[in-house]
Parts: sequence; C-alpha cells; structure tokens
Amino acid sequence: MDFMPRGTVRIGVVGAGGIVRSRHVPGFRAIRGVELVGVCNRRRDSSARAARELGIPKTYGSWEDVIQDPDVDAVLIGAWPYLHCPVTLAALDAGKHVLTQARMAMNAREAQRMYDRSREAPGQVAMIAPSPYGLVGEGFIRSLIAGGFLGTLREVHVDGLTDDLADPETPLGWRQKTRYSGFNMLNLGVLYETVLRWVAPATRVLAYASKLVPERFDPDTGKRKAVGTPDSVQVLTTHEDDSVGIYRLSAVIGGGRSMSVALHGSEGSLFYDFVKEEIRGIRRGQEAPRVLAIPKERRGGWRVEADFIAAIREERPVTHTDFATGVRYMQFTEAVARSSRHQVPVTLPLREFSNPSL
Repeated sequence: MDFMPRGTVRIGVVGAGGIVRSRHVPGFRAIRGVELVGVCNRRRDSSARAARELGIPKTYGSWEDVIQDPDVDAVLIGAWPYLHCPVTLAALDAGKHVLTQARMAMNAREAQRMYDRSREAPGQVAMIAPSPYGLVGEGFIRSLIAGGFLGTLREVHVDGLTDDLADPETPLGWRQKTRYSGFNMLNLGVLYETVLRWVAPATRVLAYASKLVPERFDPDTGKRKAVGTPDSVQVLTTHEDDSVGIYRLSAVIGGGRSMSVALHGSEGSLFYDFVKEEIRGIRRGQEAPRVLAIPKERRGGWRVEADFIAAIREERPVTHTDFATGVRYMQFTEAVARSSRHQVPVTLPLREFSNPSL
C-alpha cells in the first residue's frame, strides 16, 4: 500500500466498544486527514447502531469485509481478545496498518504470531493501545530514576485492587470468559506493561490465582455458569536486575479502587497512585514521603491516535505500545497462569508455548 507522508488515512473499525467510542473515535476525529470509513460489530444491528451513533458512513457484515475493503488503509481492532490475532494477521496480509486494543492476544503463542507477522511487514504500522496507567507521570518517573533518586532498585510492589466483582450477583462479563479472554486476567497485563516502562523485565514468576466467586449469572445463556478467569491474583517476581516484586490484584474486595506501583531502592522510594495521578517520594534519612509535582514539560498523557497516525506518516516510530512489548506482557500473563495452575515457578522468557488450555 502506498501512502503519501501526510496523505489521508482511512480507518475501518472492528468492534466499536467503550474505549473505541470514548477515546479512539474522538482522538482520530481531531487529526486532520483521518477518516473513519466503516464499522463492524458482532451483529448487524449493533454495527448499524454504532455507525449511526458515531457518524460513521459504512457498515460491514463481517470483519473480513473490513479487511477486504480497498477504501480501508488501517484497521482499528476494538473487539475482544479472541479476535485480535486473526484480524491482525489478515489485516497485515492485506497490506493494512493495525491498531489493536490492549490485551494483545489470547495467549503468548498468538502474540508471537502477531509479532512475527509484523516483522515481515516493516512498511506497515503494528501498534497496541498502551496501558493508560502512568502515562501522565511516565517521563518524570524515568527522570527521577535516571537521576539516582532510587539508587539500586530492590523491590517493586504493584496493586490492582477493585470491587468491580465483589457482588456475587454481578453478571458474568466477557472478561470472565476464557473463550473471549484466553489467559488474560484482571489488569495483570496492562499493569505489567506499565511497570516495564521503569523496571527490568521479569525472569521468574510464582503465582496463585483464585476464583473466589466461582459462578455467576450469564446473560448470554440466562443461566448461572462457572467463571473462567480468576478474580484474585498474587504474583511474586524476580527481575533481570536482581530486584524482586509482588503483584496483588483483586476485583472482589471492598474499600474502593487502588491502582499503584511502589519502587523501593537503596537510596529512596517512589510511589505512583494511578487513580489520583499522584507521585510521592522519600529519600533515605527522611521521615515521610512527600508529593513530587510533575513538571509541566515532563507531563505525558493519552496520545494513542496521534502516535498511530504519526507512525503511519513516518513522522516517528511506535513507542506506546509496539508488538515486542505486547509479547512480553502476554508471556508474563501466560507464565502467571501456568505457575498458578501447576504451583511451580515459571521462568521467563518462555521457551515454548502451551496450548490455550494449558
């Protein structure tokens, strides 16, 4: 596919879910020379409704039709993870650029296939919507670490705690169905992706995952059904730089939402509250952490759509998030699933890929 560096980019949408509607559509519409030409949801009536509500001119009967449309230059995949790999591979084969939602794939094998195919198509952009956590303060944290605030990193503590599934009567959603989610569980992958911006990759994990509410009402069948993915996950990690970590994730506890990372080093500690977008720090010898204001010039944010289009126009490469990073967090996620299933440590990177059912 030939593009003028600043030519019009025409986007076809596969799956117009909440993030597509709230972020991607407004984000693309704010960029000159970008058109949203068509949309395909799981059902024709849903596609028609999305097109009408979002002001998109065309609907498709299937995602394959999006890929085959010669008027589509790039494919935005907002569907659930079970479609990310097949749609990505088909889009790259058809010469289209790809932006897929986070939770790159169902498992590490699919992620690797996507990455390998993207490397065979260097002229096409392959990008994953990044974890939204920590984008605002990412550069500031990096500068503090580079300036020696932490000293030698010792421990990493990651919390992803919510009450989203605390009520046992909360219906079964797609994230709790393995046929749609694969090995993905809670916010594990996106939190690990966030931590990778500041911390060396994990080399080993030891995990315990639970389904504390084992059954929920399934709106699709009208019956109670076994839950497929964990609602509580604890992970111990070791990293390439010899630091260690602990991840605590749950969707079944009270007390509100806690999304945060704490980095503890030989000279100081940094605490990043993703909910409040607040960074606190303490150096050795000080009595208590203090708020560290993010300087305006280091303040980041959600620039996904602009970054995707800029990469297509060859203005700058993809940094948030490329497929290589996606492979890392999918391998981490699968390693956690394996460790929990067999109650043994699992070494990273994975040397082989299991089948989706382990």
